[in-house]
Amino acid sequence: MTKRWMTTGRVTHPVAAVAWLAAVLAAVPAVAQGPASIAGTVTAAGATPIADAQVLLPALDRVVQTGADGTFRIRGVPAGTTTVRAERLGYAPVERSVVVPAGGEVRVDLALPEQPVQLAGLVVSVTREAQRLNETAAAVGAISGKELQATRPTHPAEVMSQIPGVRVNVTSGEGHMMSIRMPMTTDPVYLYLENGVPIRSTGFFNHNALYEVDLPQAARIEVLKGPASALYGSDAIGGVIDVETRGPTESPTASAYAEGGDFGYARLLLSGSDTWGRDGLRTDVDLTRTGGWREGTGYSRQSATLRWDRELAGGTSMRTVLSAARIDQQTAGASALLREDYLDDPALNYTPISYRDVRTVRLSSAIEKHAGASLFSVTPYVRWNEMEILPNWSLTYDPTVYTTGNSSAGVLAKVRRDLDPLRARVIAGVDVDYSPGGHRENRIVPTKDGQVFTAYATSDLIYDYDVTFHSVSPYVQAEASPTDRLHLSAGLRYDRMGFAYDDKLEPLQTGRWRRPADTDVSYRHLSPKLGAAYEFGDALNVYANYDQGFRTPSESQLFRQGPALNTVDLTPVTADSYEAGLRGQALDRLSYTLAAYHMTVANDIVTYIRPDGQRETQNAGETLHRGIELGLGMAWSGALRTDVSYSYAKHTYEHWSPAAGVDYAGNEEEAAPNVTLDARLGYTPSFLRGGRVALEWNRVGSYWMDAGNTHRYGGYDLFNLHANVPLGSKVEVVGRVLNVLDARYAETAQYTQARGEELAPGAPRSFDVAVQYRWQR
Repeated sequence: MTKRWMTTGRVTHPVAAVAWLAAVLAAVPAVAQGPASIAGTVTAAGATPIADAQVLLPALDRVVQTGADGTFRIRGVPAGTTTVRAERLGYAPVERSVVVPAGGEVRVDLALPEQPVQLAGLVVSVTREAQRLNETAAAVGAISGKELQATRPTHPAEVMSQIPGVRVNVTSGEGHMMSIRMPMTTDPVYLYLENGVPIRSTGFFNHNALYEVDLPQAARIEVLKGPASALYGSDAIGGVIDVETRGPTESPTASAYAEGGDFGYARLLLSGSDTWGRDGLRTDVDLTRTGGWREGTGYSRQSATLRWDRELAGGTSMRTVLSAARIDQQTAGASALLREDYLDDPALNYTPISYRDVRTVRLSSAIEKHAGASLFSVTPYVRWNEMEILPNWSLTYDPTVYTTGNSSAGVLAKVRRDLDPLRARVIAGVDVDYSPGGHRENRIVPTKDGQVFTAYATSDLIYDYDVTFHSVSPYVQAEASPTDRLHLSAGLRYDRMGFAYDDKLEPLQTGRWRRPADTDVSYRHLSPKLGAAYEFGDALNVYANYDQGFRTPSESQLFRQGPALNTVDLTPVTADSYEAGLRGQALDRLSYTLAAYHMTVANDIVTYIRPDGQRETQNAGETLHRGIELGLGMAWSGALRTDVSYSYAKHTYEHWSPAAGVDYAGNEEEAAPNVTLDARLGYTPSFLRGGRVALEWNRVGSYWMDAGNTHRYGGYDLFNLHANVPLGSKVEVVGRVLNVLDARYAETAQYTQARGEELAPGAPRSFDVAVQYRWQR
């Protein structure tokens, strides 16, 4: 197919995009005098090294992680007196004041006493900078690097549910849908980041964004729940998910993780890292394939991440990350079955002709300079992605095949100033994004054998357009602490964004594939937030906040009109959220978090399913989202620990009449279980020498299958078993059994008048085992 959006004169091709960023980086000053640095080790009792501990300079918001041998080095530190703090889950934090000589290096060795329970002490997503959790007026959950390395998840669903109120389901391969304070959806109500940079442009959202990052080899996953548009802009309604890459190690290290399992599953994870003088490099590679447990659900992935950290003169640092991925999968979706086949033959696939082929490249460079009480930061980035897809979910009512893609050039810039009165801090910044792209789509004529689609022929060209998304978004945020225990925050962001749409075909306002005429669409929005947090002590920390969120329609919602009368005039979604929570720890063994929220969403963009099965995109009047989220952690002994994540939520249509004689007001939204639960029992006996055995119980409660609330799915319970056993200092064996009881369950379930109940079966019991080899000089 001709990809007209990849034209000359635009920053659209990946080579041109990389050249643009290289020109920006060329302006970075060369190294002059060697910067000062702090180096040392973090150990436990008996001088045992602690890996993946966080070492930070609170005054400078600088954070690094220790390597496998417990060593760390922080470069580019201004001369003078500063405080070094080390913290790690399971240990009490330790601080030390040090004097840093100009152009020299000071050594700091920190020994952390054991402490069975500790709340996540540091978060980044709330302010885009490192900040103590107890000072934040928000609900934030995190998956640590240690947990990711212990489980090496094969899918985001295997770890994300550990955060209260977060649910991820499996569509196909590593495909997924997210639910955070919203029903399970493919709509753009979540913002996905890699090291704080959006993985995708707002205008070209994809709900599968997490398969574009190397999740099993990440340093940390952080989830900010609820609206965050005052800081991040569009899409950040349900939450923000930030995946942090691992940084370089101080000494040469390498690892290989080879894994195999049922249904032809195989994965190889490779990693290498070292630091030379002021430069550190790290490379991570992920090679995955599977035949799939259902017919026609094979999947392969090749991805790589290269990170370069460099310290420059005068307290300036630079972190450059290059990520690329290729995802090739059969069956581009969950492929639901009619109830009879779901019960009798769950491995059956009605849509084996479906496929998805994705290619992505991202390059960013975060440059930071500390100057006294100020921090200056600029992060230029480029992105390129392309997807060819034959969607399986629309084969019964709208069979098509299409290619879509876009490129991006943008920058995230900010300045922060600390003020002595009231321990105040002001952050001001601007985000700029320019993303040209396009969409080319053909109708297909499929062939069926019973319920199974066996072949297809390409037919009419129904959509062919170029579209450019552009945005300029300044923001300001202020924080103050009138007392040592009270922390106040406020923020405001102005988003000015829009689309320039150029149709290559004639406008059409009849039939199933209507097309709008050439047009420009623009949006303006002002997003405020207010928050307060109060520390009574380690046992109790309370907070409350108000946040407003919004999101613009995506390009496919606006310009792929379908049978709707008008989609170009779709209104942006807005959300008003009120939240209160508390967190703390008691008896040195129990940690807890509790959050309650009330969120009203106006003009929600939803899909109305007609009696004939056709889908129509439109604004709903208003939806209401209420819930509580509870997290508990209990260390019963030095070897036994229990963690529970529980959520109760209710999502309702307050005002929505999609057609004459149809009114859903007062109904619960579909695909919105009231109860979700994830409970984990971990056992780390001394004879396993750092190994662990963990049993997990995952429960999803019942939910409505349709907006009319006529059919309900009963929910399910799953049990998973994980174990990792070190064999010496370099070799570790990892094993897992997923769906231990071989339960029959549905990842998604829906009802339509045209086809009745359709359920997408979840995977049966499966086994896999891995061997990891680590080397360090």
